[in-house]
Amino acid sequence: MSGAMPGRAARPLSGSMSRSEGIALAVAAWLAIAAPLAAEAPQRVVSMNLCTDQLAMLVAAEGQIVSVSYLAQDPGASAMAAQAAGLLPNRGRAEEIFLMRPDLVITGPYSNPTAADMLRRLGVAVLVVDPVSRLDEIPDRLAVIGAALGQADRAAKVAADFEAGLGALVDTGPERPRAALYGANGYSAGDRTLAGQILWAAGFDNIATEQGMPDGGILPLELLALSQPDMIVTSRAEPGASRSEEILDHPVVAALRDGAIPGRMRDSDWVCGTPHVLGAIADLRGAREEAGR
Repeated sequence: MSGAMPGRAARPLSGSMSRSEGIALAVAAWLAIAAPLAAEAPQRVVSMNLCTDQLAMLVAAEGQIVSVSYLAQDPGASAMAAQAAGLLPNRGRAEEIFLMRPDLVITGPYSNPTAADMLRRLGVAVLVVDPVSRLDEIPDRLAVIGAALGQADRAAKVAADFEAGLGALVDTGPERPRAALYGANGYSAGDRTLAGQILWAAGFDNIATEQGMPDGGILPLELLALSQPDMIVTSRAEPGASRSEEILDHPVVAALRDGAIPGRMRDSDWVCGTPHVLGAIADLRGAREEAGR
């Protein structure tokens, strides 16, 4: 299997549109929707989504963010829990957010859209930022939030640092061990997911994509065993773990893991499309290099 992702161009970290074109379109779309905010940077910003929390904290000026989602303060989920600790947490409810008197609310398309609609009807500006599924979309999202916060220069600096870090980490060499991302219920992420992109950037080919699941899906234990991956990357067990996670302790998974390059997801680096994904890529590359692969 070659180093290029199936169904993609030779450079799998890039889409068909150039990054500069993507940023220009994204920023133009936001400014067209929220033109009144363009003249003056918002001073009371609330984010109600874990991923927009972190993107906003990366580019905002001091004191510009009033509140972030409660998940941003969870070190198991958020790579910026320490920074979020000093901010007011919210649970994405329209009533609590409206009482914070925000001049801008940032959220994702799946984070309580009913609350977002209600806030719009109450006259609050709401920016919906799409989730990231490709590494080359991270600078675009930073640019959109930077424009909305009046912090375009800060966002550009963070994006440039990310791209430099990514360029130093991406492994496109011909020797690519095979790895499986394996989570609760036997879910495995393919190449057309953020987790799959992290795996690819670290120099691994993806078992899920080999099995015809580039967008991810349930990978039966039998197929996992027959695939004989060089690495199994598993998620961490949550407190009060559910039965869906029991598969991670199955003897088949344990036996494969014992004979493979060790790999484990640190959720805070894998969940959101932010520059913190560089930590996940570095962890995987480090494990591979330690194993001599």
